[in-house]
Amino acid sequence: MTAAVLLIVLAGCKNHQNSQAGEVVGVIRKVNDYWQNNNPHHGRSFWDNAAYHTGNMEAYFLTEDPAYLKYSEEWAKHNEWKGAKSDDKENWKYSYGESDEYVLFGDYQICFQTYADLYNIAPDEAKIARAREVMEHQMATPNNDYWWWADGLYMVMPVMTKMYNITQNPLYLEKLNEYLLYADSIMYDEEVGLYYRDGKYVYPKHTTVNGKKDFWARGDGWVLAGLAKVIKDLPVDAPYRDRYIDRFRTMAKAVANSQQSEGYWTRSMLDPEHAPGPETSGTAFFTYGLQWGVNNNLLSETEYQPVIDRAWGYLTQTALQPDGKVGYVQPIGEKAIPGQIVDANSTSNFGVGAFLLAACERVNYLKGTKK
Repeated sequence: MTAAVLLIVLAGCKNHQNSQAGEVVGVIRKVNDYWQNNNPHHGRSFWDNAAYHTGNMEAYFLTEDPAYLKYSEEWAKHNEWKGAKSDDKENWKYSYGESDEYVLFGDYQICFQTYADLYNIAPDEAKIARAREVMEHQMATPNNDYWWWADGLYMVMPVMTKMYNITQNPLYLEKLNEYLLYADSIMYDEEVGLYYRDGKYVYPKHTTVNGKKDFWARGDGWVLAGLAKVIKDLPVDAPYRDRYIDRFRTMAKAVANSQQSEGYWTRSMLDPEHAPGPETSGTAFFTYGLQWGVNNNLLSETEYQPVIDRAWGYLTQTALQPDGKVGYVQPIGEKAIPGQIVDANSTSNFGVGAFLLAACERVNYLKGTKK
């Protein structure tokens, strides 16, 4: 092949990739516009809404659509740039709870991710004042057991790295490591390389219907995606960075090995018979995490891109509905539930957020963009 012919072939490949990237951007707009048009009123700052906004912000960074930025800004203002709103620090709690005293509960801290992103776009201390107050109060306590459920690793780990980058306070990185070590001690299965949802589900005291270890797909999706976000934000010489990369790679291998041939992951990852059929939120978080790993040279493209492509095929050909709805999202819960119906009409804010994360990384891959 002559040099001239090679250049023509390469140019053709590049044009094809750009065309594919444009198609994915179209999918992002279809999905996000559908969600925002159908949900014009802003809800509280609890985890489900906040998880959507982590995806919406990535859609904004990719498309620079001012409507997406405005949507997250208005949500932040609606919630006064706070999570749970209690000012009585002596009664702040971090067990499960949805009322205003659960300030230290990670499901009310994920909102700080979006507030930090909005601060970085247009710095104003008011945007992160509550985040600093809450996180720095928490870090001043001797407790290390704040992250006792797998979801919490997505909710709060990226808060720690984002706030470190804003404040340069090294305590954020020290406590990130300390809290994760505690989470590992109660939820991480060294043999398999995955996380149980929380201490209630550790084998053998809990099993699937077939007596197997029960790893909930969305729970492990939260963790893999959270690790990707942490590594993305960490300075290259940050302490513990290599440990997070090793954990990310170990999880990625276990995730890839448990994918179904149709491209999705079943709700109980190692026992498809426990709760059979497709599920979108876990699949989308896995797709995001794996694609981010390939895009940033932490995972082998040869080994992982076929896994990602199959997952993307499921997300766009089965999960995505003609009107822009993202279906097959398991409702709010904490485990794979035998007999629970999840179908094309099963949608939710956090599932849309996960889909947007995956789609944005897909565009980065097609464009050869490193994030």
